[in-house]
Amino acid sequence: MASNPFQQAVSAGSVTKPPSRGDYSSDTLFRSVAYGSAFLIIILMAYILWEIGGQALPAMQKYGFGFITGIGWNPGKEEFGILPEIWGTLYSSLLALLIGGVFGISIAIFLTQDFIEARLAVVFRTIVELLAAIPSVVYGLWGIYILIPALRPIANFLHEHLGFIPFFGSELSGPGMAPAALVLAIMILPTVAAISVDAFRRIPYKVKEAAFGMGTTRWEAILKVMLPTASSGILAALVLGFGRALGETMALAMLIGNVDQISLSIFSPANTLASLLASNFPEAGTLEVQSLMYAAMALLVITLLVNVAGLAIQQYTVRKFEGKK
Repeated sequence: MASNPFQQAVSAGSVTKPPSRGDYSSDTLFRSVAYGSAFLIIILMAYILWEIGGQALPAMQKYGFGFITGIGWNPGKEEFGILPEIWGTLYSSLLALLIGGVFGISIAIFLTQDFIEARLAVVFRTIVELLAAIPSVVYGLWGIYILIPALRPIANFLHEHLGFIPFFGSELSGPGMAPAALVLAIMILPTVAAISVDAFRRIPYKVKEAAFGMGTTRWEAILKVMLPTASSGILAALVLGFGRALGETMALAMLIGNVDQISLSIFSPANTLASLLASNFPEAGTLEVQSLMYAAMALLVITLLVNVAGLAIQQYTVRKFEGKK
């Protein structure tokens, strides 16, 4: 009588056996480590907020909401306000996200949609990711000695002929918003490009084949099928890039001008919360340190709100374009 092949298959390997006591123990250990790590992250965030908030509390009690709407930073007169810094932080980050986002998504399309061979695409992706390894101070020096002199003739030409437009309302005499935003765009480019590449690669190739089967052209398939399908991953890349731009310090401190003013002109100097913290902490007195901690709390809140808004938009795109609940 012939032996049962299914019985042999069951007894052939350990894959088909029920989990052993050791498997249960290792799974329990892994779950415990994972939950413990997540809990420690929450504890660490709470501790950071507690420490910063505790040191910022005297300034909060003294200045209240007027600290957020104030436009001057004068330690000698004990007058502190961070509205220009909030404007500079958001304005420079949005400009950088606009530039870096467009180029990052374009690079992702170029590397994943069969424009070049796979081996060459790996080389280009490695080169883009190497931009993240360059120190921030090197970007700042490059901006001072190369980018600003190169931008100055273009900026002055635009101001001379299109000065009636608020975005070109001033000349570029030195550090300003434009060089800072351009350097910031280069710094967030690796983040946006790398995550966008992964988002495109997660899409099954049969999706593109189905689009071609419906009679679309190559660019119609990319723009109307692949791009919406990868939109949740692309939005995650943009949110992470925006968060990186909000917290960048050294390059902006060297390039943005550190002037407390609110202007739409991309050639005028400005200031950011991160550069304010870096520039004033070394010589700050007690009250100024408390005010700087208040500014740090404001930066944390802005970053939190940006991430919450980005997560909400990402969930909306997942439901709309990917059909997930």
